[in-house]
Amino acid sequence: MRFWIAWQLLTIIPSPYQRGCGLENLGKSVSFFPVVGLFLGMVLFGFDYLLGLFLPLVLVNILLIVILIILTGALHMDGFIDTCDGFALRSSNPDRLKVMSDSRVGGFGVVGGCCLIAVKFAALVALPMELRGSALILMPILSRWGMVYAISAFPSAKEEGMGWAVKQGVSWIELSIATVFSLLAALGLLKWWGAMLMAALCLILFLFSKYLCSRFAGLTGDNYGAISEFAEVVVLILMFVLGELGGTSWLL
Repeated sequence: MRFWIAWQLLTIIPSPYQRGCGLENLGKSVSFFPVVGLFLGMVLFGFDYLLGLFLPLVLVNILLIVILIILTGALHMDGFIDTCDGFALRSSNPDRLKVMSDSRVGGFGVVGGCCLIAVKFAALVALPMELRGSALILMPILSRWGMVYAISAFPSAKEEGMGWAVKQGVSWIELSIATVFSLLAALGLLKWWGAMLMAALCLILFLFSKYLCSRFAGLTGDNYGAISEFAEVVVLILMFVLGELGGTSWLL
């Protein structure tokens, strides 16, 4: 049941489990976030292979970004855009939170979203071919792990909304399960380079999450989405760095 709750939270694909869930199950479901990320990564890997049979790589890269946005219902992208709008407001924390909850998109959010897509596209283009398959699979896994880490390790900015509801049932157990699964996936694809990748990602997400907390007095559901999108870009860039350092993967 908890897996399907995570499935409903992170994708737009219908699940066979449609009943309501309590706050505890909602929070416990985060341990399955990286598992859902594995599904998304395998979809990207499959489309990358199929589209690459008849389309140029540049076009395949942008289509992969579109496919991921569609599969997630642009939920995390929306959170990133709302977070950017909150950054733009030079006022108190309550005012920033109010702006983020507004359904209208501000100019800063539009610019931030465009920059995110541009950087993600450039990072895909720059990926070494020998690490491309592993990067496409690990990117959704580790970015969803990043959400679990942020939910578990940092306080909520408000006592309402989906982000707050999810956090109520989260404990170190869910973080441990998600971390072990993600680390095993990284080690399985990259060997010891996978541990380096996760360590670097953890440090960067810690700093980014701390900065978000300083701006919003905690984290919201929108911030969790922003962290996921930010983590996707970071993973792709780190994979490029690993390639430059001589990192290898058995999966091409």
